[in-house]
Amino acid sequence: MAIPIRLTVNGRSVDAQVEPNTLLVQFLREQLRLTGTHVGCDTAQCGACTVHLDGRAVKACNILAAQADGSTVTTIEGLAGSNGELHPMQAAFRECHGLQCGFCTPGMVMSATALVQEQPDAGADAIRAHLEGNLCRCTGYHNIVRAVQQGQAAMRGAGAAASAE
Repeated sequence: MAIPIRLTVNGRSVDAQVEPNTLLVQFLREQLRLTGTHVGCDTAQCGACTVHLDGRAVKACNILAAQADGSTVTTIEGLAGSNGELHPMQAAFRECHGLQCGFCTPGMVMSATALVQEQPDAGADAIRAHLEGNLCRCTGYHNIVRAVQQGQAAMRGAGAAASAE
């Protein structure tokens, strides 16, 4: 028996019907066609499905879509600016080669942006600790940490520019 849910996804109001056992990651990918949120392990171990739920980084394979009812969800697709410009963290991952195959990248970027919003001055050790829940099988994490640090600096600069206006 489908149940109605209403939430805001990437700034857009969404009304939908979901089965009670539908995971948020399934809803995003299958019903909304937001395929940037990846399904990696289905056990909340790899972090490929990380999204922001009411501003907090969560693993979308570990929450039911019905639990997100009334919430605001931001996916990797919603992180970029409305004009298609990459978010500073996305740009940093590209510039620092913080990715290889790219499968883990959306979850890494979503976790990293949440970290910087919570701890704007997080050092390399805090970044590494925060990203422990995001697995990458391709890189040695060195470039990922560099990317997060560069994105962190850019986000700080963007925040300073916004507050100066």
